[in-house]
Amino acid sequence: MILYNVTVKIDHESHKRWLDWMTNTHIPEVMQTGCFSEYRFCKLLDTDETDGFTYAVQYLANDLDAISAYQQHFAPALQADYKKNFEGHYVVFRSLLEIVHKG
Repeated sequence: MILYNVTVKIDHESHKRWLDWMTNTHIPEVMQTGCFSEYRFCKLLDTDETDGFTYAVQYLANDLDAISAYQQHFAPALQADYKKNFEGHYVVFRSLLEIVHKG
């Protein structure tokens, strides 16, 4: 299993609108691609919130082929929409993790 983690720091000004958009638009669109079996939407605790709030969205894929399909066919348009809606109001960091063991 592969975990696609997207960590975002969103500024205070856009936070409520972003949270609504993520929950009702963006995450459902990502899940509708069929590349991921489940997700977790998490707020980071114990972080400096002076410049905004930090969240992590963790999408679970069966294998690297699913990630590759997502990145090739869906990510460019979804990320462009993200940028169009919130440019200048967020910082994002994406990472891929292989789940080695699950308990």
